[in-house]
Amino acid sequence: MAADASPGTPSASPLRIGFLGPEGTFTEEALLSEADYASGEIVPLGSLTEVLESVQEGQVDLAFVPLENAIEGTVRDIIDNLVFEFDLRIQREVVLDIHLHLMALPGTDLGAIERVASIPVATAQCRHFLAGRLPSAETLATNSTADAARLLGERDPALTSRPTAAIAPRLAAKLYGLDILAEDIEDHPDNQTRFVSLARSGIPAPTGHDRTSIACFQSTDHPGSLYAILGQFAARNINLSKLESRPTKQALGDYCFIIDFEGHIADAVVSDCLRDLHAELAGVKFLGSYPVAGPAGPAIRREVDSANRKAAEWVDGLRAEVGPGGISSRPPTSP
Repeated sequence: MAADASPGTPSASPLRIGFLGPEGTFTEEALLSEADYASGEIVPLGSLTEVLESVQEGQVDLAFVPLENAIEGTVRDIIDNLVFEFDLRIQREVVLDIHLHLMALPGTDLGAIERVASIPVATAQCRHFLAGRLPSAETLATNSTADAARLLGERDPALTSRPTAAIAPRLAAKLYGLDILAEDIEDHPDNQTRFVSLARSGIPAPTGHDRTSIACFQSTDHPGSLYAILGQFAARNINLSKLESRPTKQALGDYCFIIDFEGHIADAVVSDCLRDLHAELAGVKFLGSYPVAGPAGPAIRREVDSANRKAAEWVDGLRAEVGPGGISSRPPTSP
């Protein structure tokens, strides 16, 4: 079965990848941006919990989920499930620019729109456009941006009884046969979402530009406890890219810390840091070491590879001098 194959190794069967449906979401858009994922079998599922359960139970090879948004912050349902409910490993991160578009049935004029349908978060992120171009339009809440486009494209009476538009990703317009009336209507054009793929096991090989995610649980809450955790990273010059606290759900005021930092578990300095944290804390949950996303990644990894090759050549050159033929190994001459 494909689910028994490691996501990091070639398989005779295409990858099965679960994501939160319906089709046409930003999650699917991000998933399809990865060539090896796009060639797999894409499985839309009904809830984020179902997506995680599907990979935990081996029904799919990977789960692909949103983890963090530049405006809304961490997707709490996902991070809490990863820390407290599921034992999964992050395999990859994908960062997607989030652009929202106003779309409607073919032939609809922008000026005729009386209602705008979308998930409330998306509607709120387009407040300036709606106030300026459609000030009298009523907003309708749907389960997701893609769901708004789907209902409109399927001519659901709840949406089509009056001239209605949807706010959704470009992919949704293509899938559901809608025309885009206005592009990039979001208030924050630099908005991005970070997605991750998850597997039951396995850690991708280090690339030289990697990120590691962990959760740290304190033995007791006392002055300086967080400082002691952070000190382990500072002492080793390891850069943190994210730090947040989450309630452990065991007692009021009892928190754990979610930490993202630069480096890979295969790096000696990172493994040494995690070893000390594990020895000192009540618990450390390893969430994954994986390549950092972003356009600068390939260039940084090339620089690291070049530096590593030069360093290896230097060490090899020194080691080649070791042996009985060295001047220092000659016996001292008699006076």
